[in-house]
This record gives sequence, C-alpha cells and structure tokens, in this order.
Amino acid sequence: MKIAILVEGATEVAFREKLREFLQSRLEQKMPKLKFIPQDGRIPKEGKLKRVVENLLDNDGYDAVIALTDVYTGTNDFQDAADAKAKMMNWVGNNPKFYRHTALHDFEAWLLPYWTTIQTLAKHNRSAPSGSPETVNHQKPPAYWIKDIFEDGKCKRSYNKPIDGKAILRDNDLMIAIQACPDLKAFVNRIISLCDEDKIIP
Repeated sequence: MKIAILVEGATEVAFREKLREFLQSRLEQKMPKLKFIPQDGRIPKEGKLKRVVENLLDNDGYDAVIALTDVYTGTNDFQDAADAKAKMMNWVGNNPKFYRHTALHDFEAWLLPYWTTIQTLAKHNRSAPSGSPETVNHQKPPAYWIKDIFEDGKCKRSYNKPIDGKAILRDNDLMIAIQACPDLKAFVNRIISLCDEDKIIP
C-alpha cells in the first residue's frame, strides 16, 4: 500500500517520523509506504489540486492520496473543517482514492497536548490555552500560542516549526494527542483503515 499525504509545509514533515513510528507499532507487516509531500505553505486549490491528486494516482502509482489542510490558512478560504473538506471534494471530484482531512485550526493544535514539554523547551511556565486543543481558534490559532511562549520564555528565541515540532513530539506518546484531538484521530484512523480495519483506534 502506497499512500501520498499532501501537507502544507515543514511542521507536518517534522510529524512524519512520529506518525511512522506509531503506525509501525500498530500495523507491523501491513505498514504502508507513506510519502509526505509538502505544498510550500498551503494545499493547492481548485483545478491544481485535482491535477496533483490525479497525477499521484495515475502516473506515480499511489493507492490513495490524503490531503491534510489547516482550516486556518491565513486567508478566509475555509469557514470551518466541514467547509474545507467539502471544497476539497468539490475541487477534486468524486474520486474514491482521494481523502480529505483537516487540522483544526492549524497543525500545532496537535502539539498542544504536550504543553509541559513546550514549557520546558521555551523555559516558561505560561499556562496552556483552555479547552480542547482543536477548539483553539482563529482569534489566536495554536501556532501563535506556541510562538508566544517561546518568544516570552528564557530560551530567548522564536518557535522553529520543523525543529521544535520534532522536539515536542520526540519523547511523547502520540496516542495522547490522538485521544485529545478528534481530527488527528480521524486522520490516523484513515491510514489504518486503508491497511487493516481491525487496528482502528476506538
């Protein structure tokens, strides 16, 4: 099984190794070949997304393509997760090998469950944003919370998405974020379901 995953950029690529490690422990011999394909800042829109997906399926031999977009893209493209998924489906058309997934409101929501690690790296004891990670929204998306604690902390630098994203995940159990973040669970379960339905996370 070969699965292409379209992602926005560097942070999601930092997540790749942690995801592979988690899936390997669960899927073992049924582990798919995963290729994360960064899209330089955002998932393509309209006809471009359709072309990218069809090229991966028809020319590059992938069995499935997953598009993973932030709902918060810095523009007003998407009102919410349902709108993002509907638009991606509309752009690509009814292709049974194409799957749409979202990070609410940006990828860093999936790092918020590890706030104590973030505090350690930033050298600051600021409290975590309240509520479940995926409800931290457009007024101040998760990436901004992490950026602020780094810039205010004694580490005296800003948050570096690929380097710090990887460091936050390194020694933590991905299942903690999966259980705290329904959209992350849906994304991980999509990959698992394509390989072995019996291993889906309840």
